[in-house]
Amino acid sequence: MIVLVILASILILVVTVYQYDEQTKDYNIQRFERKEATTRLTIELELNIKTTYPVKSENLSKIFQERIYEISSINKLNISIFDLHGNLLVSSKTNAFESTEIEPLPYDILNDLAQNSNHRILIPVVKNGMGYQTSYTYINDPKFKRIGILELQFTQDNSEVEHELKEFISRLGLVYLLMLFIAIAMAYFLSSYITRSIKTISDKMQQTRINERNEKIMLNSASSEIEILVEAYNSMIDQLEESAVKLAKSEREQAWREMAKQVAHEIKNPLTPMRLTVQSFERKFNPEDEKIKEKLAEYSQTLIQQIDVMSSIASAFSDFAKMPTQKREKIDVISVVKLALDIFNEDFISYNTESAELFATLDKTQLIRIVTNLVKNALQATEKEENPVIDVKVVSEKNNIKITVSDNGKGIPTEVKDLIFEPKFTTKSSGMGLGLPMIKNIIEAYDGMITFNSKEGVGTVFTVILPKE
Repeated sequence: MIVLVILASILILVVTVYQYDEQTKDYNIQRFERKEATTRLTIELELNIKTTYPVKSENLSKIFQERIYEISSINKLNISIFDLHGNLLVSSKTNAFESTEIEPLPYDILNDLAQNSNHRILIPVVKNGMGYQTSYTYINDPKFKRIGILELQFTQDNSEVEHELKEFISRLGLVYLLMLFIAIAMAYFLSSYITRSIKTISDKMQQTRINERNEKIMLNSASSEIEILVEAYNSMIDQLEESAVKLAKSEREQAWREMAKQVAHEIKNPLTPMRLTVQSFERKFNPEDEKIKEKLAEYSQTLIQQIDVMSSIASAFSDFAKMPTQKREKIDVISVVKLALDIFNEDFISYNTESAELFATLDKTQLIRIVTNLVKNALQATEKEENPVIDVKVVSEKNNIKITVSDNGKGIPTEVKDLIFEPKFTTKSSGMGLGLPMIKNIIEAYDGMITFNSKEGVGTVFTVILPKE
């Protein structure tokens, strides 16, 4: 409404100015034509009745020598008389006190006047901001013989019209300003009335939650369009509740599936070192070895540790939110990492440390799981290498312990680096992709962090930072 009022006022202003301009032009032309007709009639009467001179071209200056000023003053226009060749004979523009030089008529005017059907031409001219209407016609003697050319020049004074136009525009502006205020008020009240129901619907939509019971919209009075919108919203609420029930059921089923996968993965982790331990024991068992009892005790201790891990996993999964329960005890990280590496028989796995002991408050079982998982990933990454190298280091850095596991394997592609710690993502042909996400959760539970650097074809370095005791 406001835009329409503004556009209407602008258009009416433009049309008004244009109309006034056209009317002024028409009025000036008509006014000039009346003055021209009166002047020509006066000149004809002077030539036919009043003059005592023979009516010839050379006598025109004598006939109108004084009379031309009187005629010019009465009709309020400038009068000039030329002979048929365009030379000035007499003019009201000249007087005895001023020397005014009037040039002969140009050939173009003489030619146009001769070729015009009614032998009259009208030329509008603007000089120094003033408008002039100038006409050229022939002067005839009583026998209708051409004896001269009459030039009539009328000065247009539009100041009064322009003043009236300004007054009209100012009044019209006041009217449209009032209309604009009325339109603003009406627009405000109408929009408030229309949007009141929409505001209610908007508030209800903002309060809509997929996991909560949502209220339907009830309006006492509203337009048919708003009622249709309310019915659509209420129908959506019904469908949303049905979808929420289905979604909750689906989430519960998905949660059980994920838990089953995690249980399987966590149980599979200790089974692998147990299998490697049994195979190593079977391959290296020698009853006649003097240290057979020590080796048997070492193998037994390794198996018992992995069995304890499986037992802790089974106990921890009784509560789905804890997997497995975190323990905090003072352990020697140097010896625990060495113990985790003892289950691996590969000669290219090296272990380096600068300290004899480094203590931290951690869960021994979970630290073993972290190291075992990282080394297993390194072994899988170097399967196709002719000279595989896996280096495990434990160093002290200020208030932290840094564990690094590096390999010279195939590396991690750049496009999947951001997904390494995402659940169920894996670059292997087998496995569930839960290993790295789970050890990341374990490390972060102890206020630590895990990062990696990798380059395809060069290798990967995983770094674990854990706080000291």
